[in-house]
Amino acid sequence: MAPIDPHSFTDSTHPLTTHVSLTLYFHFPSSTIHATALLALQTPHTGPLSLDTRALTIHKILDPATLTPLSFTLSPSEHPFKGRLLTVYLNNNSSVLILYSTSPSSSALQWLSPPQTSKKIHPFVYTQCHPVHARSVFPCQDTPAARVCYSAKLNLPRELSAVMSARHCDRHDPVGTDLDGVLTNEESGFDLKSLWCEEGRIVEEFVMEQPIPPYLFAFAVGELGFREVGPRTRVYSEAVDGVLDAAAREFAGTEEMIRQAESLFGEYEWERFDLLVLPPSFPYGGMENPRIVFLTPTVIKGDASGAQMVAHELAHSWTGNLITNKNNEHFWLNEGFTTYAERRIVEVVQGEDIAALTIGNGWRGLNEEVERFKDNMEYTKLKNNQEGVDPDDIHSRVPYEKGFQFLWRIEHQIGRPAFDEFLKKYIATFKFKSIDTDTFLDFLKANVHGIEKDIDLQLWTEGTGIPPDAHEPVSNLYMKITSLANDFKLGRIPREDEVASWKGQEWELYLKNLPRAVEPSQVLALDARYRLSESKDYDVKVGFLQLAISSRCRDYYGEVEKTLKEVGRMRYLRPLYSDLVQGPGNEEDKILAKRLFAEARECYHPIAQGVIEAIFAKHV
Repeated sequence: MAPIDPHSFTDSTHPLTTHVSLTLYFHFPSSTIHATALLALQTPHTGPLSLDTRALTIHKILDPATLTPLSFTLSPSEHPFKGRLLTVYLNNNSSVLILYSTSPSSSALQWLSPPQTSKKIHPFVYTQCHPVHARSVFPCQDTPAARVCYSAKLNLPRELSAVMSARHCDRHDPVGTDLDGVLTNEESGFDLKSLWCEEGRIVEEFVMEQPIPPYLFAFAVGELGFREVGPRTRVYSEAVDGVLDAAAREFAGTEEMIRQAESLFGEYEWERFDLLVLPPSFPYGGMENPRIVFLTPTVIKGDASGAQMVAHELAHSWTGNLITNKNNEHFWLNEGFTTYAERRIVEVVQGEDIAALTIGNGWRGLNEEVERFKDNMEYTKLKNNQEGVDPDDIHSRVPYEKGFQFLWRIEHQIGRPAFDEFLKKYIATFKFKSIDTDTFLDFLKANVHGIEKDIDLQLWTEGTGIPPDAHEPVSNLYMKITSLANDFKLGRIPREDEVASWKGQEWELYLKNLPRAVEPSQVLALDARYRLSESKDYDVKVGFLQLAISSRCRDYYGEVEKTLKEVGRMRYLRPLYSDLVQGPGNEEDKILAKRLFAEARECYHPIAQGVIEAIFAKHV
């Protein structure tokens, strides 16, 4: 076996999949999908074909041309993050048809019962396939190196609707011809054909005609509503007027951001740029699924600043979705480029001061992550070794912020006009391809002559920590905020006239620059004046609660509990749980953390559950 990805069973000697056709029957009472997957290969193949699976029941595998069974094996035990190796034995086959079912423990899927939804009437389910979880939805070569087109038919209760990272084609009553070429499967407990045409069901059809990495496969099914916010953009969420209206206001400037991004990076290639605001359990700020970005409701802040998350996911439409890291060891190629592109969009749309604040917050975040990984500096490298490592466990700001700093350093060296030309050429050259760090560096040296003499490229990409030529932003607003944070160390709280114009980002930067721990009386005094513990901006609220925990100011532990039970975004869960359980002589806080997790666990996405369990395994 010749693996191409430390997180996948995909074998480089086997042909890659080019197209996947899916039929998905959603059975909400059992939190299960009964399904078929037709995989088309680059070339006919004889011999074993290795596929990734996790928590899937494989019923049959057939030659789709003859509907005769193909032999297969499934590894007897499940790898902690790779799942189970499915080996199909082919004889000059160019495609395979797999009949299978997901399980309630699918790591990509969160099934919400009606009481867990906003209206508490209908259930809801959604995916989060990044980085290695598509294999828990369908058997595949679950590596970014294997880009696929796909089509899908989703059979769901009639009162629900679906969205996907694909073009919507049709909504129709289920008919037997939807399953042409698929056998019944009574012997494994269900007959897909009879289930398919049950009363009260509807079929939604989608197609993705551009090749994408499997982690960008996405759907959500529930009682959905939407608002039009631009010629290319709808905002979807659960059909709750208050959420939809707030989201429409927050993201009203999306079309302007798309136009500015096109001026920087070239034509938008994905036709639609829709947004889906998910329930609070969504584990990330956003997920850049093509055609429809998934967002946490915590980005709706009421002052349009949540649009910065949209700018980041929009930028992924070029860097990440068009050009993709070959595997997660080169994740900075997705996130460093996207963070750079996001800040260029923000600079044009919201101004240089706001862009400097985002850089400043990122700089503090990078320093915090380097401290986090002080016992294993491998993960402070841009190009790192992830053999035997679960990518969810080492997810951090390093590829985002160190990657940004690297590109910002190149821009400063050659000048913005030259860097902009380089960026457009880079995107045009590698679009719809998956590449690694060496490919990027070779392209950089070929197109920016002598750059390796001016910048130590090896130090930046393979060195640990923060290179000496990385730096903080320079702006009057940034310097004012950091200066006020320094004053707090001397006991001075900012006057109201000094912070009158501050929004969430300013407060976030201020909090990040405070000492890690202060006297509890200082925490109380700061909150008495500015009510940061009550902020509607979770970046501010959680930053303040972290200060309270590290200062052992237990007056705010009730607010910590409330926060951990109402949001599932890992940006907030990871630091709050970590701060509660880290350090010696902290048994009372560890007991609290374990109780809160036990009570809130079922409201978190499976990915978030796993990350918190890993924190506990290390510190509790």
